[in-house]
Amino acid sequence: MIPRSFERYQRQMLLQEFGFEGQQKMSKARVLVIGAGGLGCPALQYLAAAGTGTLGIVDDDAVALHNLHRQVLYSVAEVGQPKAMVAARVLSRLNPEITLVPYQTRLDTHNALELIGQYDIVLDGTDNFATRYMINDACVLLDRPLVYGAISQFEGQVAVFQHADQPDSPKVNYRDIFPVPAKDGEVLNCAEAGVLGVVPGIIGTMMASETIKWITGMETLLSGKLFTYNVLSNESYLLELSPGAETRSLIPANEEAFRQTDYAWLCAALPSADEIELPDLIQLVSGNQDVGIVDVREPGEIPPVTELETVRIPLGKLSGEKDLARYGTIVLLCQTGQRSLKAARMLQGIYGNSKKIYSLKGGILQWKNNQAPA
Repeated sequence: MIPRSFERYQRQMLLQEFGFEGQQKMSKARVLVIGAGGLGCPALQYLAAAGTGTLGIVDDDAVALHNLHRQVLYSVAEVGQPKAMVAARVLSRLNPEITLVPYQTRLDTHNALELIGQYDIVLDGTDNFATRYMINDACVLLDRPLVYGAISQFEGQVAVFQHADQPDSPKVNYRDIFPVPAKDGEVLNCAEAGVLGVVPGIIGTMMASETIKWITGMETLLSGKLFTYNVLSNESYLLELSPGAETRSLIPANEEAFRQTDYAWLCAALPSADEIELPDLIQLVSGNQDVGIVDVREPGEIPPVTELETVRIPLGKLSGEKDLARYGTIVLLCQTGQRSLKAARMLQGIYGNSKKIYSLKGGILQWKNNQAPA
């Protein structure tokens, strides 16, 4: 380390828990910060100042005037410019000794694994559930530690996922706290609920702190813990988290399954589904080759449907099958109409308005009990 670098980092190297060895680890570290907004800005500033060897910055947004009360990395002169590029430029002036890699792109299932795989640790500074679940699942598949932060109004929270204090200990991930994604509108974001400007500053700086502690090997990480702080009441909470065996099954099994997962749809509000009565179904299929009848029950479920030509695809395997692409109208059947209603919503999420999709109201049991004519 050259004398100028020694002077730059002297005050943190004086710390017994950090030292010269810690600074060497910092200079070799590769950190990916996803989101250069309210959380990403303070995290990036302190990680750059601390001498992080390589900082990746992922953001496809541009600086806006309403950002500036909390994203103090930017100025009025940079409104309208790409955040990733501006952040890299400003941080290079703060510390020209480090490598800054801006990615002016939106993270998705096609590039997430490749990008995250190039780095040692990931900071999630995003503000929507779909991206958070995607980042979490990618980090689980790649076994990368993930520093999580979230804010709203006067409150924020921080945790470290995919890290265990003991090598044989199970690792907690984001789904252990929130196994089921919130739907659109269920939880307000900062644009809707508002946020005090200092809150992301506090939480983002804590995210940088946890990252530095992980890089240098300090043993006081928020691993398996969720820290929550409220600036209005000055109250803080520390919750112990436990990994759940069932939550691991919610994560795509492999990289190919990950790339095929539609996280935006998983977090979207379920569309309403149309139901169709049996007489209308009979009339619909009469002489119409463009209608596909899909039985979403499991193999072996009775009674069988012999009155109509059906395709059997169990609900758990229904994902926009190629066999259904040729139909302009799809009608879904199950025992009581509940599973078929769920299936109809799923297919509406896949096909949108390009197909008419119905669920048989009352299901096959009501049909058979009423002894409806074919």
